[in-house]
Amino acid sequence: MNPTADNEARLKPLMLAALAGDQRAYRALLAELRTHLVRYYARRLTNPAAADDLVQETLMAIHTRRLTYDVTQPFTAWLHAIARYKLIDHFRRSKLRQTLPLEDDAAIFAADDAGDATARMDVDTVLATLPDRPAALIRQVKLEGSSIAEAAGRAGMTETAAKVAIHRGLKALAARFTGGAR
Repeated sequence: MNPTADNEARLKPLMLAALAGDQRAYRALLAELRTHLVRYYARRLTNPAAADDLVQETLMAIHTRRLTYDVTQPFTAWLHAIARYKLIDHFRRSKLRQTLPLEDDAAIFAADDAGDATARMDVDTVLATLPDRPAALIRQVKLEGSSIAEAAGRAGMTETAAKVAIHRGLKALAARFTGGAR
């Protein structure tokens, strides 16, 4: 039996019994979860105090949200979703970003740009189905990040006219690729 299936086979019956009102099963579940969560956070954090705080936060979240657990679904998936969101919240609060050691930088710099090139060709093909002016405005505003005022100025149009041209161009594309008018 793999560890995940073993955890599920051990934890889900405790959760079901706890939901049915069995206090002993609930205490046993919380003890098991504490052990599991300590390992989970210790592998992901270097600060033991932060890991302890996250264990407590996660146990509180499980306690307050236990009635939202769908008993037809795996318990460990529900548990790990809560733990993962607590970890993400911690990273956001701490403004931590995951880093790679310099010896692992090849994966960052040796990216495969074939997908990007294909996507650019697809966008160019789609925009080529529009008249030049709306296509250029859409490219500038939606893809290159120009403001409507900047794109309108380059095209010699008012901002309102540029907005209308962009809207009509996007509407025409939507109609073309969804099979009907919108």
